[in-house]
Amino acid sequence: MKIERIETIPYAIPYSHPLAFASGAVHTASHVLVRIHTDEGVTGVADAPPRPYTYGETQASIKTVIDEVFAPQVVGLDPFDREKIHGVMRRTIHNQVAKGAMDIALWDLAGKALGMPVHKLLGGWTDSMRVSHMLGFRPAPELLEEARRFGEEYGITTFKLKVGRRPLDLDVEACHVLREGLGDGVEIYLDANRGWTANEALEVLRRTEGLGLTLLEEPCDAKEAMSRRRLVEKSPIPVVGDESVPTAGDVSRELLSGGCNAVCIKTARSGFTEATEILGLCTGLGVDVTMGNQIDTQVGSLATVTFGAAHQASSRRAGELSNFLDMADDLIAEPIRIQDGRITVRDLPGVGADIDEEKLEKYRGDR
Repeated sequence: MKIERIETIPYAIPYSHPLAFASGAVHTASHVLVRIHTDEGVTGVADAPPRPYTYGETQASIKTVIDEVFAPQVVGLDPFDREKIHGVMRRTIHNQVAKGAMDIALWDLAGKALGMPVHKLLGGWTDSMRVSHMLGFRPAPELLEEARRFGEEYGITTFKLKVGRRPLDLDVEACHVLREGLGDGVEIYLDANRGWTANEALEVLRRTEGLGLTLLEEPCDAKEAMSRRRLVEKSPIPVVGDESVPTAGDVSRELLSGGCNAVCIKTARSGFTEATEILGLCTGLGVDVTMGNQIDTQVGSLATVTFGAAHQASSRRAGELSNFLDMADDLIAEPIRIQDGRITVRDLPGVGADIDEEKLEKYRGDR
């Protein structure tokens, strides 16, 4: 079997409920669908979500680096020779989302060729994951209303609260309102998306003491090396690296330097191969991981479930899997269902994210 061609399709689907946070806001899923075609008719599929304010990649840059840099060197190779293909991609620095989509598409292709679900090829630990829902910048009463609705409709009992606002009172109030309104049986954790300084993060932790918050993700820029290390040492809850740890090398640096003591894994930027390397580092060092979300479509969310459910360590915590519900539409042929606060992996060859071709034609931007 040989790779015959690689297809990159830009498309755009609006969000009915845009998500706002410290480093930006997402109103439209302007993504790239990546398809790797073989000479035997087997095709691997993945979704690439650009986040220019976080990783510097755009819809145009993802398409260009795959079409003009990776594809000319990869076409003609055996799709099972993943290490050779990764060797090609490693020659180009950064471009993590483009590389991640290539990798997931290769795994999807392999699963289809072997007639095996990818979650079993990766490890097959369990068949579902608990769901965490992300709450964006909104007034505290509206956040509480949204959390209650998701709890009632989908059985979700874990919420990530986007923080990092100034004045700090806005975020502190939201924490108190959510805890009082949701009760002690609901998990709440924070994600500041580098919106505070380390000292501001310490002040928020002081003012939310006793609320039972479980994690504090990316409170400040990793360049604040000294103050960030002091924050990690003084924080009563784990400080999670996210934007600062997109690669296995970054994870090693931040964990060993004391810049974080937990890690968020996002398959959209690491694919399954580097996510496995990151998970191995974390389990070897006894560090907790979360499965994060780049405000993914259902195609991307299904990839996260596939990897997260495959391993014991990545399935312990609820994964951020539900924000596709805020989209006006999606490309997936069989929609994801959240039942009793969980999403189940697809017991199908590959990742199981078949594309609705009519919707792809409707939303693609290259016609």
